Amino acid sequence: MIVKNILAIAAGGALGTLSRYLLNAQTLPLWNGLPVATVLENLSGSFLLGLLTGFLIHRQTKEWIKLGLGTGFCGGFTTMSTLASDTLFMYSIHSPFHSGIYVAISLFGGIILAYAGVLLGEKWGQRL
Repeated sequence: MIVKNILAIAAGGALGTLSRYLLNAQTLPLWNGLPVATVLENLSGSFLLGLLTGFLIHRQTKEWIKLGLGTGFCGGFTTMSTLASDTLFMYSIHSPFHSGIYVAISLFGGIILAYAGVLLGEKWGQRL
């Protein structure tokens, strides 16, 4: 059981990290170095994790699936360390104002989207 959980987390993490890289590769050239991809990753990852959480509350799901999707994929797709690094970059290159806006959008947007995901996931989980 532990081995299956670890393998699911590793596979999900690899897919999440690869997805994050591909989103960065597609987005970075369009925004001239601004951390738009990190915002998109963290906001969509927050929504997805909320959606999964809300849905799985109402489902009998194997632990390895929950771990692979939540801890693995969502954990690999979202990135706190890049958020921190980008915040410092924006502070030093642009302005404290831009840095603050970036953090506020990331933090409050993530919380709001996670909550919306939980609500939608619960409705979805109850219907199926």
